[in-house]
Amino acid sequence: MDIKKGIEDTLSKPYGECSMDLFKKTICSATLIAVFMLVAGFNASGAENSVGSGNDNWWTAYPEQSSANASEVEHPQWVLDALEKKPVVIYVHKGCSYCKPQTDAMAEVVSEYGDKFAYYDISAETSDSKAEEAIRAYDPNGGIAYVPLTAIVTLAPDSEGKVRVIWHSTDEVTGKAWIEEYVQDALSYHNENSGDWEKSEA
Repeated sequence: MDIKKGIEDTLSKPYGECSMDLFKKTICSATLIAVFMLVAGFNASGAENSVGSGNDNWWTAYPEQSSANASEVEHPQWVLDALEKKPVVIYVHKGCSYCKPQTDAMAEVVSEYGDKFAYYDISAETSDSKAEEAIRAYDPNGGIAYVPLTAIVTLAPDSEGKVRVIWHSTDEVTGKAWIEEYVQDALSYHNENSGDWEKSEA
């Protein structure tokens, strides 16, 4: 038997062609998946939410939903100082029944993660200047400010790879799962990027 001819015949069969097509499709699919992950904001850090301007993103400027959309944020100095060591969690609230579910949820998160982030529990019913500063900086919508305001601030690269202050906030009652998700993100981002942050440029 002509072994060379046998190999050539085998490679020329439709089965061989299908195998090659399958290989090409696999490579193509892998490439498309990789591109999709990049476009969708895949995070090597393992963070659940990426940096962007959408409602669920981490923000470097005011988000799409805000009346100040795309404007730069003036971060309070006490937030920037705390960020040198840890992510920052800010909770501005009243002692009202509407705020209570968020207050209780925040208490649970603080009891579990409190030593891992700088926490500011601020009453909106006192003359504490931090309440006004936090609301002015981190109100997610603009216009009339509402409480409870929950804001989480950390560090991550922007679209150009420069480490910047990023934040996410809400003036809604979200419950523990929402707070915990963004706290975990904040810890992951800060752990990976704090060493590359230049505070003077914040």
